[in-house]
Amino acid sequence: MKAVVQRVTRASVTVGGEQISAIGRGICVLLGISLEDTQKELEHMVRKILNLRVFEDESGKHWSKSVMDKQYEVLCVSQFTLQCVLKGNKPDFHLAMPTEQAEGFYNSFLEQLRKTYRPELIKAFSAMRKYGKFGAYMQVHIQNDGPVTIELESPAPGTATSDPKQLSKLEKQQQRKEKTRAKGPSESSKERNTPRKEDRSASSGAEGDVSSEREP
Repeated sequence: MKAVVQRVTRASVTVGGEQISAIGRGICVLLGISLEDTQKELEHMVRKILNLRVFEDESGKHWSKSVMDKQYEVLCVSQFTLQCVLKGNKPDFHLAMPTEQAEGFYNSFLEQLRKTYRPELIKAFSAMRKYGKFGAYMQVHIQNDGPVTIELESPAPGTATSDPKQLSKLEKQQQRKEKTRAKGPSESSKERNTPRKEDRSASSGAEGDVSSEREP
């Protein structure tokens, strides 16, 4: 599953000149569902989107607050073209989930968003309800704030990193590595890098013993 998350001051969806859905300050999410996506990928992506820190805090510190922290709105739009594979210069979408399956999966995604966050702040375009066709042709109007655009991709199904506990372990390991680099080389590494002084007397004695053994 792929998602493009944009921080916006406002965003809206229009079909046939009629505005269908709109938000003010928040994030606009373009969601690309693949053939292999399952409930596990769905939950992973919901968690990442809602906890993505793209807003500043009260003191003005950047990248400190998520859309949930700020109680902003979310506009979600199904975007199968994110699953594009180029064949020469022609886009191919065989990796995207077929429309019949994608509609139900997309609705489950929205339901999970609303369960995790405030449902009244989750806005989405459902062309099926009004126009009888999921994925109808539309215009998405986005006023990107920054601009800030983040690409997200769920771990491939069946990989070790699709386990949230494993993801947490990997993130902690990465944090430890960053702290180690910030502090500089450790004492043990300094010792390893410091050339040892040779004990010449011991060395010469050992050599003498060896040479004496070789004499007839």
